[in-house]
Amino acid sequence: MVGAAKSRITDATVQALVEARHDDPFAVLGPHETPDGVVIRALVPGADRLEVLEEGSGKVVGELESRHAAGLFEGVLKDRPVWFGYTLRARNEGGTWDLHDPYRFPPVLGEMDDYLIREGTHRRLWERLGAHAIEHAGAAGVHFAVWAPNAARVSVVGDFNGWDGRRNPMRRRGGVGVWEIFIPDLAEGCVYKYEIRAADGSLVPLKADPVGTGAELRPQNASVVRRIDDFSWTDAEWLARRGAVQSVQAPISILEVHLGSWARGEGNRFLTYDELAERLVPYAVDMGFTHLELLPVNEHPFDGSWGYQPVGLFAPTSRHGTPHDFARFVDRCHQAGLGLLLDWVPGHFPTDAHGLGRFDGTALYEHADPRQGFHQDWSTFIYNFGRTEVVNYLHANALFWLDCYHIDGLRVDAVASMLYLDYSRKAGEWVPNKFGGRENLEAVDFMRRMNELAYGEHPGAMTVAEESTAWPGVSKPTWAGGLGFGYKWNMGWMHDTLEYMGKDPMHRRWHHHQMTFGLLYAFSENFVLPLSHDEVVHGKGSLLSRMPGDTWQKFANLRAYYGFMWGHPGKKLLFMGQEFGQGAEWNYQQGLDWHLLEVGWHQGVQLLVKDLNRAYRELPALHQHDCDGAGFTWVDANNAEQSVFAWLRHGEPGTPSVLVVVNFTPVPREGYRIGLPACGRWVERINTDAALYGGSGMGNLGGVEAVAEPWHGHPCSATLTIPPLAALFFVADG
Repeated sequence: MVGAAKSRITDATVQALVEARHDDPFAVLGPHETPDGVVIRALVPGADRLEVLEEGSGKVVGELESRHAAGLFEGVLKDRPVWFGYTLRARNEGGTWDLHDPYRFPPVLGEMDDYLIREGTHRRLWERLGAHAIEHAGAAGVHFAVWAPNAARVSVVGDFNGWDGRRNPMRRRGGVGVWEIFIPDLAEGCVYKYEIRAADGSLVPLKADPVGTGAELRPQNASVVRRIDDFSWTDAEWLARRGAVQSVQAPISILEVHLGSWARGEGNRFLTYDELAERLVPYAVDMGFTHLELLPVNEHPFDGSWGYQPVGLFAPTSRHGTPHDFARFVDRCHQAGLGLLLDWVPGHFPTDAHGLGRFDGTALYEHADPRQGFHQDWSTFIYNFGRTEVVNYLHANALFWLDCYHIDGLRVDAVASMLYLDYSRKAGEWVPNKFGGRENLEAVDFMRRMNELAYGEHPGAMTVAEESTAWPGVSKPTWAGGLGFGYKWNMGWMHDTLEYMGKDPMHRRWHHHQMTFGLLYAFSENFVLPLSHDEVVHGKGSLLSRMPGDTWQKFANLRAYYGFMWGHPGKKLLFMGQEFGQGAEWNYQQGLDWHLLEVGWHQGVQLLVKDLNRAYRELPALHQHDCDGAGFTWVDANNAEQSVFAWLRHGEPGTPSVLVVVNFTPVPREGYRIGLPACGRWVERINTDAALYGGSGMGNLGGVEAVAEPWHGHPCSATLTIPPLAALFFVADG
């Protein structure tokens, strides 16, 4: 600043300042050393007079001359150093007010920030961009920083300055595209947006902060300054052991939840994060689930998107409370021994005017070419994975949730839409990669690096891919050529088995392969078996409603299906309400139908899921080799005529194997001989047809005795009673 300004600026510069068109306000406003002394310039709309006061003493040391009626003042102070502390006193007919001058404060960001942002390796981007209540150069206030490289001017606007873009235009950091300003006297809770003038001089719609950590409750959509670094965590013990809890050898059973419709309060209001901690957390623990997975909690403008069209990637939704409230919810999960996964959406973002789209008047976060940058299915923008700053932004966001909120893992939404350039596009609607192929090489690199960062910086965390194609190595390490995810949703298993279950049992014999086909590839990835929210919306009905037959058969089918799922290799996931047989399709606008638990059949399904989770957790054979072929042996895979399936699950040496037998017809099978690897008594651990679950009560009370009669390729065998539409689990006794 020294010697860079003359004591009086030109009329053209004055006009640019009062019209908020000046692209370098810090070169003009604030204190500047000149041959005549220190010149101070300030733009204070509404002021008729402006005095300079010595900071601390409050002594008036000069009065500035009005250069423009819009509130621009200028004046020279003799015998003062350029860095001296001062405040301003404004006067008009309505009164007097004192204020700090934001333009007397030095930058907060440094050269290392510029370097890392330019390089795309600023892993803790949220600590430097966004809005932060800090102390700077002896004053308390808020530091704002935003990336908008193609903007001609950026201002912070809010209630604190009358949403007037003239008052707080920001400092451009040359070469990196970041704008920043420290505004004294602001504090946590202030509401703000960015007013951006594009390169062509036009004003962009007011933008929320891409790295803002708080947001207003919809339909308002401004950002809110929130502290996230001062929460007192009590989950050190959980974090120390979660690596074992989330390994491929561990029992992982996930309850997928949409916080806005798990339950509602009086007047159909949203529950708070604290209320959810009081009710949801103990419920999930009591049901035996090891994890909650939340549909996206990032701030989003439209309830009907369920969070999958997020605007505030760094802000937990204000529908349920503040960031501190959300942190307390996470902490309560961990105190209860419950892991917490978040759905994360790096594949696309909405076109809402206050969001990332054409953020600085150009296609900044998205591809400019709609063949690459617009998702036709969801009417959303697609991130430009070829742009260093965009990839850095998303990588930092993934680390943000793992770091600041102690999240245990990220389930990455719509991975296939990122992997393929021609995803849901016709010929001519997509741009091939540099080799002429359909693979999005930049997105592949993005995901690989995201997984390396997540696992490298947060050992014990996990990532899960919702990937619906046969892309190889989704859950293989990046060093082995994979994408590096810890787990992959088994979408093929889900679609095949649900289609089978929807058929009349009389016809299932012709579709037997739909239940066995998944075992051909069950160990090619670390799979999660998902019965997710997508299967109970858009006219699909609930799982219960998709089962054939009368009411008794519908419930029996559902219970047998759950038995098949819990006995099948792979980690487990149910969407909320499925654990008690929700009858209606999911409705995001209201809570689940908890009153159904007054009905015995629904109670029975709930108790069965609870017992399945307990068996899954307590019997190592059901989880230790979920992702390993050593843990599975078919006993009878080919009895299509009777729609019976039988297999063995194995754990580590010395642990008992588990026999799983499932009958998907309403016909009881008595005297059914099954081959077994060992003679002796086998105890019936789970029977989905038990009376306490709402079944007929048929079964093998006391267990069965396996004798030395070879069957199904095994040295021993036993005769069973297989109830109608039921799954049975047997464990060797001793």
